[in-house]
Amino acid sequence: MTFGDRLQHAWWEKRPLLISRLLQPLATVYRVVAALHRCIGTKQRGHLPVPVIVVGNLIVGGAGKTPVVIAMVQALKAKGYRPAVISRGYGRAGRGSMKVDIGSRASEVGDEPLLIRLRTGVPVYVDRDRASVARRLCSEHPEVDILVSDDGLQHWRLPRSVEVIVFDDRGAGNGLLLPAGPLRGPLPVRLHDDTLVLYNAPGPTAPLPGWQTERALAGASALEDWWQGGQPRLATLHALKGREVWAVAGIAAPGKFFAMLEAQGLQVRRCPLPDHHGFDHLPWPSEARDVVVTEKDAVKLRAERIAPGTRVWVVTLDLRLPSPMLHALLARLPAAMPPRS
Repeated sequence: MTFGDRLQHAWWEKRPLLISRLLQPLATVYRVVAALHRCIGTKQRGHLPVPVIVVGNLIVGGAGKTPVVIAMVQALKAKGYRPAVISRGYGRAGRGSMKVDIGSRASEVGDEPLLIRLRTGVPVYVDRDRASVARRLCSEHPEVDILVSDDGLQHWRLPRSVEVIVFDDRGAGNGLLLPAGPLRGPLPVRLHDDTLVLYNAPGPTAPLPGWQTERALAGASALEDWWQGGQPRLATLHALKGREVWAVAGIAAPGKFFAMLEAQGLQVRRCPLPDHHGFDHLPWPSEARDVVVTEKDAVKLRAERIAPGTRVWVVTLDLRLPSPMLHALLARLPAAMPPRS
């Protein structure tokens, strides 16, 4: 679980408003430091040969950026672009820039970058220094004509053509900056022309104009089939009705995943885990017969680790970008060019 996640799930959501007010002086200091960081980073901003789309969030913890990145990459490919993805690779053991391959381990490159690589098939590179790894990626993949940054909204040295701010059900929380509130940056009074807002929630949760994602479960596939590129099927998911099913989720908001399974008619035993859980030990009991996990968790599970008699099913989330939002995004990008011969 990230530092931001610990803040999100700890005291600031549960303590009285008085505590937040007492911490506002520290939030003011945070605002000044963040503004200085932005000023220095922007001055150090270099140039990249391709446009960059930064997908990020203002609130601490996960807001559903990775499914948005996957959907965006797939939409860009459908429009003729040749995208690639850069990411910090949170939680990985290694340092420095690294290329994510299909055979990479989540512990080495991060669970979300590996999932993006498996789902999209595009080049994915990880490094804390997003600007540096972007240059390396462009050098090693000259065919790439657009980059999508998974997070990096506050990585000011990274040039960007478009920013996409993702909000979930929490919106902007109490509207205050850390540590008085959950925000890593101030909520914009108005949006710049190169900033788009996407709500990964049933409706708008912040006072900013934007669009809502369309979310649904695409279905399930057996763990070994998922690793081989098997497609999820709703029939496979529905076949689990009437059984005792362990639902395991090491994501920012596991309750959403459990609720979507229950909406499909499954009776699940909930097993929430911290975000980016490593799965060094299997969290379900040995007598469990059917276990469902998210794709983000599946990248840390291999079929040979599963005991005989236990079936692990990977449930895929289908997230689609609204057509008006995609149109607005494309209007801010140069047209896709034919591949260079």
